Amino acid sequence: MPIASPGDTPTNAGPKAKNLSAKLTKRDVAKALRLVADWQLAKLPTVAQKDWTFAALYPGFLAIPDAIDGEKYKNAVLGIGNDLRWQPGPQVLHADDQAIGQTYLELYFLKRDQQMLAPMRERMDAEMAVADNPAEPLWWWCDALFMAPPVLADLSAATGDPKYLAYMDREWTTTSQLLYDEDKHLYSRDASFLTKHEENGQKIFWARGNGWVMAGLVRVMDRLPSQSPLRAKYAKRLQEMASAVVALQGADGLWKPGLLDAGHYPLSEVSGSAFIAYALAYGVNHGILSRRLYEPSIKRAWNGLLANVYADGRLGSIQPVGAGPGTFTETSSYVYGIGAYLLVGSEIYRLSKD
Repeated sequence: MPIASPGDTPTNAGPKAKNLSAKLTKRDVAKALRLVADWQLAKLPTVAQKDWTFAALYPGFLAIPDAIDGEKYKNAVLGIGNDLRWQPGPQVLHADDQAIGQTYLELYFLKRDQQMLAPMRERMDAEMAVADNPAEPLWWWCDALFMAPPVLADLSAATGDPKYLAYMDREWTTTSQLLYDEDKHLYSRDASFLTKHEENGQKIFWARGNGWVMAGLVRVMDRLPSQSPLRAKYAKRLQEMASAVVALQGADGLWKPGLLDAGHYPLSEVSGSAFIAYALAYGVNHGILSRRLYEPSIKRAWNGLLANVYADGRLGSIQPVGAGPGTFTETSSYVYGIGAYLLVGSEIYRLSKD
């Protein structure tokens, strides 16, 4: 299967959108969601993609409420799943090739068709049979906490088998023990970053990596049974990280690629910012985070995200594929950032007034 480019960086992307409002009304949020979603929908490759970049896009389409033509986007993703025959990527033990499972399992919960469930269950069973060594982290980079854990939480909910949640929690704990900074309440991207520093001397904590972790947290919690003993553990981690990132939010409502050295980076980064804001909005909507404390931050983030939408619906300032804070331009647009924008926009729609 050919791998399509997940995005591009044109020299000139035209004018920014002038007719979007950051007011948290359902009408205004719906307009901003639809503009970006339709732009991306029109640009989907003709050959269905299961790469992790697109796997981060599809849940954004699936999150769009039915009141905003949600059925249209769900049908588009359903067609992709059918074309892919519900298969994961080729690497059995790699979270990149499991991320597509979130899409398959979400569609399974809508359709209850076993063919949407079986291949992903077989894949995760195969992984669990050979990879469960605390001394060798399976998810050795923090982004993986968005890719694989929600799949296991979904599988547990779909099958009623608690073994998937137990395995997820063991592997999450192993990764966190390696990468989570108990003082800063942030994750290093991987072990090589534990001793890396920004130019100002602070440790390097990547906004996008931490956004992926926070998004992974809320997507796991969304599938946890209401009485799960894991709920308090994951809620506490979200609360810690939320408090840390809000203190680092920029004046434009967004976050720079390197969280602890904002002055070193000329542009705020949209994909990390959108994933962070998604987790904040989910936390408020589900009573995990205080609305009084966090809604102002969510409002500022949404305003900052809308400032990066172009008139045709392109979403800019998204760092290309990388493994740490990097350079990009205002026109850079990549599918995982759009997935994050659709996720946070959908949560904000639920938070907003009629």
